[in-house]
Amino acid sequence: MKKLFSIMALAAMVFVGTLNANATTAQSMQTSSQALLTAATVSIIQDEAAPAAEEPSKGFHQELKERFVEGGPGFMGVILLCLILGLAIAIERIIYLNLSTTNTQKLAQDVEDALNSGGIEAAKEVCRNTKGPVASIYYQGLDRAHEGIDIAEKAVVAYGGVQMGQLEKNVSWISLFIALAPMLGFMGTVIGMIFAFDKIQAAGDMNPSLVAGGIKVALLTTVFGLIVAIILQVFFNYIIAKIDSIVNSMEDASITLIDLLFDYKQKNKI
Repeated sequence: MKKLFSIMALAAMVFVGTLNANATTAQSMQTSSQALLTAATVSIIQDEAAPAAEEPSKGFHQELKERFVEGGPGFMGVILLCLILGLAIAIERIIYLNLSTTNTQKLAQDVEDALNSGGIEAAKEVCRNTKGPVASIYYQGLDRAHEGIDIAEKAVVAYGGVQMGQLEKNVSWISLFIALAPMLGFMGTVIGMIFAFDKIQAAGDMNPSLVAGGIKVALLTTVFGLIVAIILQVFFNYIIAKIDSIVNSMEDASITLIDLLFDYKQKNKI
């Protein structure tokens, strides 16, 4: 009987040991599986991140250059020509207008002092030594002062119109390029869409991948045409504002000159 109990106790111990061993083995297998899964996940993430790290990000200028090349040499070349010519005229006008800007108050004071000290000839010398359309208008009025105030005023008004034409020279070309650039872009888009539909008709199937490239290239011409128009519009508005400022100065200076001549004639009884 004691032997039977001993055998049963030994069997129970063996069974419990087996269970513990199986549990330990299962836990170690689970831990190994989790480690393998974590390692695989990290490896996948690293593999996905590797191409992104290897490929450097493109700058704005590089992206713009690539898009310009994709648009094709035809319409893109004409749009670029509009930009170059428009910028050349705009820069020339800005330089000319800045050189034409004159301190009208200082000029009027100098002319008045010259009239009081040296007469008409001294005032004309001041105008000859001063750059800008306002000084030229002063010179024309002073040059006709001996013929009377009315004649001098007419000379000032007539020469003011001439100077205004000089200020506005070639500005209309900028407005032409502003209108022409987006029109060329739209035309390139329309022609590109026609080619895309020709491909659809030839293939006999509405496959997006068949026409996606052509449509993208067609839309690029519109984008660049609008960019050129926006850039030139900024310069055009600045030039128009500058011209208006100079013209207002010319008108005020003309009134001031007539007043100076009237006072001069009254003082000298001419």
